[in-house]
Amino acid sequence: MLRQSLNGLYLNRLAGDSSLFGRVASSPIFYFFETKNIIKLFNIMSRQIILASISPRRRELMKLLKIKFKAVDSGFDEKIDPHLSHPELVKQLALGKALAASKKYPNAIIIAADTMVSFKGKVIGKPKDKTDAIKMLKSFSGRKHFVYSGVVVMDAASAKIISGHDTTVVHFRKLSDKDITSYLKFGEAMDKAGGYGPLAKGLNLISKIEGDGTTQFGMPLMFVSNALLKLGVKV
Repeated sequence: MLRQSLNGLYLNRLAGDSSLFGRVASSPIFYFFETKNIIKLFNIMSRQIILASISPRRRELMKLLKIKFKAVDSGFDEKIDPHLSHPELVKQLALGKALAASKKYPNAIIIAADTMVSFKGKVIGKPKDKTDAIKMLKSFSGRKHFVYSGVVVMDAASAKIISGHDTTVVHFRKLSDKDITSYLKFGEAMDKAGGYGPLAKGLNLISKIEGDGTTQFGMPLMFVSNALLKLGVKV
């Protein structure tokens, strides 16, 4: 009981003041501690968290967790495997991004995600031009499509990986030609998969979203939060 009480007391103080680590390590009372466990905890608490994405939407989602992180371009060359289902594909691409980022940040906690829009079993990318954007939005009008987000949270130092995916069903309201033309004037359609931005004016095109909204916006935040907790990161 004494050992457990001392462990709890010093772990709490270590969490609040990293300078205590050196003083505790040189103290006779350090005998009571499981040295390896304390060092492991201290290292996890001080680890850099890397978001392997420069997506503005994912950066905004990460900020909701109220933790310090750095957003970087993973540099991963995305290649679509046509033999994989869409959920498996987004998980594979997210893993590729995480592994690429881990080479640059070998001691960090890496978070990577990939999102795709699927309609009638086909992957819908970014529109090639305005005509293509109009075609996409007309096809979505009054119908539903799917948004898949794969995510990987990786402890680069130990190579421990927690991966998964989530799906949202997006229902578009019935759109007139005027609705589509008016929306395209905002200029946000061309760099978005599916030709619309769900966090901006594109939200007005949607009648209902089934599932976690953060998945629709690029990264299932609840999954990320739970995965970080499993890796010892307080969120």
